[in-house]
Amino acid sequence: MNVHVSMDGNPDNVDYGSFLGCNTIAKLFAKRCKQYGSRTAHREKDHGIWKSYSWNDYYQRAQWIGLGMKKLGLKRGQVVSILSEDNKEWLYFDMATICVGGIASGVYTTDAASQLVFLVNNSKTRILVVENDEQLDKFLEVRDQMKGLKKVIVIDSEGLRDFKDDRVMFLDDLYALGKLEAEANPDKFDTLIAKGKPDDVRMLIYTSGTTGKPKGAMITHANIMFQINSLEQVLVNKETDEMLCFLPLCHVLERLFSVDSQLSVGNVVNFAESPETVFEDLQEVSPHVFVAVPRLWEKIYSRLQILRKEGTGVGRWAFDSAVKSGLARAEYAMTGEKVPFGIQLKYSIWDFLVLRNLRRMIGMDRIRRGTSGAAPISPELLAWFWAIGVPIFEGFGQTESSGVATVNVPGNNKLGTIGFTLPGAQTRISKEGEIQLSGPHVFKGYWDDPVKTAETMTDDGWLKTGDVGRVDNEGFFTITGRIKDIIITAGGKNITPAEIESAMKFSPYISDAVVIGDKRKFLSALIMIDQENVENFAQEKQIPFSDFSSLCAAQQVVELIRGEVDNANKEFARVEQIKDFRLINVLLTAEDEELTPTMKLKRGFVESKHKHLIDSMYGS
Repeated sequence: MNVHVSMDGNPDNVDYGSFLGCNTIAKLFAKRCKQYGSRTAHREKDHGIWKSYSWNDYYQRAQWIGLGMKKLGLKRGQVVSILSEDNKEWLYFDMATICVGGIASGVYTTDAASQLVFLVNNSKTRILVVENDEQLDKFLEVRDQMKGLKKVIVIDSEGLRDFKDDRVMFLDDLYALGKLEAEANPDKFDTLIAKGKPDDVRMLIYTSGTTGKPKGAMITHANIMFQINSLEQVLVNKETDEMLCFLPLCHVLERLFSVDSQLSVGNVVNFAESPETVFEDLQEVSPHVFVAVPRLWEKIYSRLQILRKEGTGVGRWAFDSAVKSGLARAEYAMTGEKVPFGIQLKYSIWDFLVLRNLRRMIGMDRIRRGTSGAAPISPELLAWFWAIGVPIFEGFGQTESSGVATVNVPGNNKLGTIGFTLPGAQTRISKEGEIQLSGPHVFKGYWDDPVKTAETMTDDGWLKTGDVGRVDNEGFFTITGRIKDIIITAGGKNITPAEIESAMKFSPYISDAVVIGDKRKFLSALIMIDQENVENFAQEKQIPFSDFSSLCAAQQVVELIRGEVDNANKEFARVEQIKDFRLINVLLTAEDEELTPTMKLKRGFVESKHKHLIDSMYGS
C-alpha cells in the first residue's frame, strides 16, 4: 500500500500557472525589465572591480542577441547550448533564447570535447555559445563531428583578434546584427515573446550521467512558473536581497534561484569571479540569501576549524564557548520555538564578542537564509551553522522535479529532514520505500527519449526519484539513501550508505567518502581527505610529506582518519560500522571523472577505478 502525503489541495485558489499575469518566463522577464529599468540587476567583477548592470541592460542585450540569432536562422523549438562559466552573458543568452522561442541548454566548462559532441548532437543544437578561446578550442577539436551545428558565438574575443572562421562569430558582431534588426523592426522582439506558451520547453538540463549517457530533461515554462509561485508562499524574499551566483548555471538549482526566481523577486545577483574565488566573493558580497551544495558548507566549516586551531589558547576557549552557547540557542531557534531568556542573553553576549566577527569573516554577516540541496548534508553540520548564527535550511529536489520538491523554511523547520512538500504538489512513499512526486513541477520528459521517460514514471503517473525515505506524522520527509546505492551485506542486511557517509564527512579532515560492502562480510570505505586541514595537521605534527600522495601515505595521517571514522561509528549499530578504509591518494577536482560538477563522488565510477584499494581491504 502506498502512503500518500500532499498539501491540502489548493485552498487559496493560487494560480500556479502565472505570475504577475505572465504565463512564461520570457513574458515575466520582459515585464520586470520594463518595471525596474535602470535599477541594478547584476554585478560582476571587471579586472577586480565590481561593476553594476541594469535591468535595461539585461533586456537590451537579450533583445540584440535574440534578434541576432533569429537572423542567423534560429527557429522556434531549436536549441542553443551555452559553454561558459557563470557571468551576465550566460543570462543574456539564456533569456534571449527563450524570448525568441528557442531552448537554452548549458554545458559544463569541465566537459571534454568528446562530451561536447554528444550534448550538441543529442540536443540537435543549432547555435553554440562559448566563453573564450579555451572553450572554442574544444569546438575546433571536434568540429567535423557536429554537422548540425550552424554557428559558434564567442563571448570573450581576447587572444582571438586575428582568428577567422566561417562557422564562428564574436558576441560584439552578434550585438551589431541584432541591433540593426531591432531598429528596423522595433516590435519584433516583444511579438516573439508574446508567442510563447506555458508548455514550451524553457530549458534543457542534462543529468550528470553517472549511470550511462546523460539525458536531457525538458523543463517547461509551466514547471518554472509553478516553482516560483509555490516558493513565494513559503519563503520571504526581498527586492533588496543580494545573492551570489557560483554553482554552474547548467545545474537546475542555480538556474532556478539565480535566473528565474530573480524575476519573481527583483533582487540583485552577483557573479562569483571564478569557482576558485567563491570564499573571497562571499566576503565582499555578504549575501542575504545563499544557496549552496553541502560540499561548500563543509568547506566553510573546515576553514573555520583551521582558524580555531591557529588561535591562542584563550581564542580557542572563546570560540568553543561561543559555539556551545549557540548550540543551546539553536535547539529552540531551528524549530522556531521561543528561546528562553537566559539562553538568549548568554548567546547575545557571545555573539557580540565572537560570533558576529566570525560571520563577517566568512561573508555571512547579513545572511537571513542559507539553503543546502543537491546532496545529503550532516544534521550536525546544520546545527553547527545555526550555532554561529547562520540559519541553513535543507531542501530536496532533482532535475526532473524542476529544482525543488520539498523544503524546510523559517518557522517550519525540522533538522535532519528534507522538509515538507511544496504547496500545490504531492509527495508519497511507495510500498518499496521510494519517495515519489506528482504535480506541476514534474518535468515534461527526456529529450528525444520516450523509453527513459517511461522508465522514470510509475504506472499511475508519479515521478520515481530513486531515493529511499520516510515521512513523519507532520509531513516532513527524510531521505535515507538512493535505491541503487543500497548495500546488501553477505549476511543479508540492507544498508543505506548516505547517513554513514554524512557522519564521516562531518569531520573537518574528511572531504568525501564512499561506503563499500555489497555482498561483503563487513563495511569499508574509500575516503578523500580534506587537503587543507590534513596538511595543517601534518605541518603541526612535523610529519614529512612531498605531495598529496605521500601525505595520504603517512601513518600518522592514516591514524588521524581512523580516529575520525571511529567517532562516526559510534552513531551506528555494529553491522553499520566501518571496519576498514583506504585513502584515495589523488587530489580530485571537478575536471576529474570521479566527481560531478557539484563535487559529489560518482559511486560506481569510484568503485570501479579504485577496485584495487577495495580488494586490499577484503583480501581479494
